[in-house]
Parts: sequence; C-alpha cells; structure tokens
Amino acid sequence: MDTSRTLRVAIVGAGPAGIYAADALMKSDTDVSIDLFERMPAPFGLIRYGVAPDHPRIKGIITALHKVLDKPQVRLLGNIDYGTDITLADLRRFYDAVIFSTGANADRALNIPGIDLDGSYGAADFVSWYDGHPDVPRTWPLDAEKVAVLGVGNVALDVARVLAKTGDELLPTEIPANVYEGLKANKAVEVHVFGRRGPAQAKFTPLELRELDHSPNIEVIVAPEDIDYDEGSEAARRGSKQVDMVANTLQDWAIRDVGDRPHKLFLHFFESPTEILGDNGKVVGLRTERTELDGTGNVRGTGKYNQWDVQAVYRAVGYLSQNIKALPFDEQAGTIPNEAGRVQDNGAHVPATYVTGWIKRGPVGLIGHTKGDANETVACLLEDAPNFDGATEPTEQAVIDFLESKQVPFTTWDGWYRLDAHERSLGEPEGRERVKVVERHDMLKASEPDKA
Repeated sequence: MDTSRTLRVAIVGAGPAGIYAADALMKSDTDVSIDLFERMPAPFGLIRYGVAPDHPRIKGIITALHKVLDKPQVRLLGNIDYGTDITLADLRRFYDAVIFSTGANADRALNIPGIDLDGSYGAADFVSWYDGHPDVPRTWPLDAEKVAVLGVGNVALDVARVLAKTGDELLPTEIPANVYEGLKANKAVEVHVFGRRGPAQAKFTPLELRELDHSPNIEVIVAPEDIDYDEGSEAARRGSKQVDMVANTLQDWAIRDVGDRPHKLFLHFFESPTEILGDNGKVVGLRTERTELDGTGNVRGTGKYNQWDVQAVYRAVGYLSQNIKALPFDEQAGTIPNEAGRVQDNGAHVPATYVTGWIKRGPVGLIGHTKGDANETVACLLEDAPNFDGATEPTEQAVIDFLESKQVPFTTWDGWYRLDAHERSLGEPEGRERVKVVERHDMLKASEPDKA
C-alpha cells in the first residue's frame, strides 16, 4: 500500500477490547484513522451489557474508554450489524486492515440431563435481561423460591447476588423500569451456588466475593465440611495472594454463626452437577455428585449423590463467542484461529485481518487483560502494514456514503453523548445517576433523532 497516506483501520466491536486496540494504534505514532463498528446503538460492549448494575466501580472503566473515543483519529459507527449492514468484502474496500474484537455473549453448553427443562437458564441470557439489552425479552420468569447457580466465577456471583437482592435494593442503580418490576416480583429466598472443586479453585475475585456479604438482605452461608485443601490447593494459595484471600474469606464464613437476614445464599463446594430433575417439563430439583480432592487440586467423584430442592437452575459455566461470517472459526474453543492476533486459515495468515480480546483468546480474564491482547495484535498489524494491498476507497467519507446509500441508521460518538445525557435526565427526578434506555428505537431516537 501507499505508506505516504494515512493508515485506515476498521475495528469491529466497540467494547473494551476494540477501544484498547484503537488506543494502541494511536499511541504507536503511526498516522492512523480508525472507525469502530458496533452492533449496538451504544458503545462499551460488556461493560454496558455484561457488568451487573450494582457494580458502578467496574463501570468507571468507561471514563478511561471515553478519553480514547474523544480523540479525533477515531470515529464510532454504531447500530451496524457486521455481516448484514456491512461485509468483510465491503470493509476491504474502505480500510487497509480490519481488527475483530466482537467478544463473547452466548452461554457455553453444559451437557447434563435436564438442561433443556423449563426453568433451566443460561447466565448470559439473564445478565442481558437485567442489563437492559434491547435484543432479549422484556420479562424474566422469577417465580422460583429456591434457585441453583452452577459455576464459581464472577458471573455466577453476579447472577446469585442479583437473584438474592430485593428489587428495591437495586432500584438506585441504572436498571430500567421493566427490570425493576421483574426483580420486585422475584420470589427467590434461597440461592445455592455450586462448585465442582474446592475453595482454592474458585474463580471469584476477592472483592466480588466480599461484596456478597454487604447486602442487608443476604445471609451468606458456607458449610464447614466444604473447607478442604490438598497439596495442590495449598500450593495455589501460596502462589496467589488472590486465591489465598478468597480461601480466607470462605473459611471465615464457614465458622461463623448463621444470622437472620431474610434471603439465604449458600456457597457449596465439592458438588458436581450430574442432572437437572424435572416433572411435567419443569425443573423440580438438581442432583450433584460429591467430589473430593485428589492431591493435585483436581477432584474425583466419590459415588455419593445429593439431591437439592430447587425450581430454577442457572448455568454460569463460561461465555462463548459467536461464529463470524467470512472468517475461520474454532467451534470448540469459540475463537477465531490466530497467531499473536493474526487470523489464520489452515495455517496461513489471512492478509490484513486481525483479532483481539475474547474472540482471540477465549472468554477468560478480567477487562484489563485485553490491553495486553490489543498491544500484541496492533504490533503485528503495524509490522505487516508495508505489505498490505491497501484499500481501494480509503477516504473517510467513502464508508459514510456507502452506509447512507444502504439507508443504515448508524449512530455516532456525538450521538452517544446525546443518549448519555438523555439517560441521565431520566434518572435525575429519582436521584439516580441514570436509567438505561432499553428499546433500540428509543436509543436511536435519543442519539440520532434525524435517523429514527
């Protein structure tokens, strides 16, 4: 390509991974112009639609992301569905390189009998509902008094905490009216979280775990017999301050007296789910096999089974990325095959095509880990740039003309400021920071009134 002109890069996905990639490109001292394409009318990806509403601390990351999107070298083009509104062939016309940072928003499968019963849910779907995602139903069935959550990661804790809190407790957050009404009618008084392994293998962060105990309505209960460590577990504690802090918190909870807060949240370890029990197509219970440590930190089954009286089961066993049109995809890993961010198809690098974030390495790690991903991917892109074929229509206006010719009602960064101000104005009369707008049309009307 002509290296004397500005390098044009498209980034598909405007969550943290995509925005960090834009930031890395701008910090590289390369003359670059970046367009961030986003399927939703608003940016920020899983921070807006994956972080629990009672976690404003994590949502504070948006402040740092704002600074990146405020820079003149980057544009936001939202409400654009890759594969429908714009294809990879289209992007190649307008950009010298494309980075995919589409994240992961589906639930990983759990293949046990009864998983398809009425009352068995994926955590990702529930999170999308309480986070006001426009593409999910507006109501959620919350008529179970006793609920099981499968998994011992932060998403499992989020789901358990939201189920165990009252609607009024969550009202000061940004939850929309339909979510408040749903949570206000929630009948859950017992939430059971199940982990297959022990306390030293839990994937909670210490802060997330301790937050469970801050609610005036939630009594957190850990059974003393679930506090067990083998040589592998002790090594994990010595090797990680976080693992040790989690283990210490769980130990403290296991030896204290049970209090009288109205909702009970049980954290169970060494219980491997084997079957969701049903009657007339509905969940009526959960069967687990008791496990034991094998010396390495892993567990084996004991052949002893427990049955739990629950009427709903949420699986929080990991997220999974979606297949992306026109690109190779590893169905098992849920990632696009790549080497250091360079997309690989049958071992060969797909020219000028890159990945970053969860679609690159799988849905593991915290939001901050995607910065290292972005730096690695961008370094490869810049190394390859002299050999790019180059866009045939690299002007910034060309892609705008294309979207307008297709009558795609795309949103912009200025539009986000308008939507942001609108959501804050909705919260102001109630003394809340904001109330999230749910309907896609209403988001569009607030951000780009001339296109709605």
